[in-house]
Amino acid sequence: MPLTDAALAARSARVGEHLRAGGRSITTAESCTGGWVAKALTDVPGSSQWFETGFICYGDGAKTTLLGVLPSELAAHGAVSEPVVKAMAVGALDRAAADVAVAVSGIAGPDGGSPGKPVGTVWFAWATRRGHAIQVRTRVKLFKGDRETVRRKAVLDALNGVLEL
Repeated sequence: MPLTDAALAARSARVGEHLRAGGRSITTAESCTGGWVAKALTDVPGSSQWFETGFICYGDGAKTTLLGVLPSELAAHGAVSEPVVKAMAVGALDRAAADVAVAVSGIAGPDGGSPGKPVGTVWFAWATRRGHAIQVRTRVKLFKGDRETVRRKAVLDALNGVLEL
């Protein structure tokens, strides 16, 4: 799928249809995408029926304060890691009256990468609430391109992950 605004809008509308049909709602916890997933979702007319809230937690302090990510997890693994993105998703789900959470943390560039985590590395987590149980699924992607392209690809992948639930 091309990475146009129209493509993101179409995918967001599909996510909304999926959530509405299941009687579910969503929350977002975003770092490198800076609220773009929430923006894409709330651009859909009628999104107030299934979009609950969005957390933009760009800095480590926000991840800790707003989402309950443990400072020890950040120190041990870094913000762009599976343990942290899982904690972001679970924290968002715990703090929002939603059934589904998507979390994104990555290195969009042009700098900030390292040999173990190059620019374009993005971790995703999707958490779902089923009764009292929370299930979490994660994945990591390495996107090529400039900052805009990495972020746009991350938004699309975050939306695709919701549809895969």
